[in-house]
Amino acid sequence: MKRGLVSLIVTAAATGAIAQSGPTTQVMTCAQARGLVASQGAVVLSTGPGAYDRYVRDSTFCIALTRAEPAWVRTADVAQCPIGGTCVPAEIDNGQ
Repeated sequence: MKRGLVSLIVTAAATGAIAQSGPTTQVMTCAQARGLVASQGAVVLSTGPGAYDRYVRDSTFCIALTRAEPAWVRTADVAQCPIGGTCVPAEIDNGQ
């Protein structure tokens, strides 16, 4: 039984059935993409074939020791839409 489950997981992973990104920004308007991030707070969006990222409304949607940094994506109507941010490591002030 375990062997069948492992085989199913390997097959699903190989076909991309486990890790799939969310909606694609390329078919949304800039206003739609920004609105989705603003309303959800955090959302995974596809930005092209095989490319995706997690976009956040602000730093409150990032894990500890990270912060939101502004991000721009291509949408159906704008080449560089200011969608919100992505979480990046926060700089630590060590007093030097």
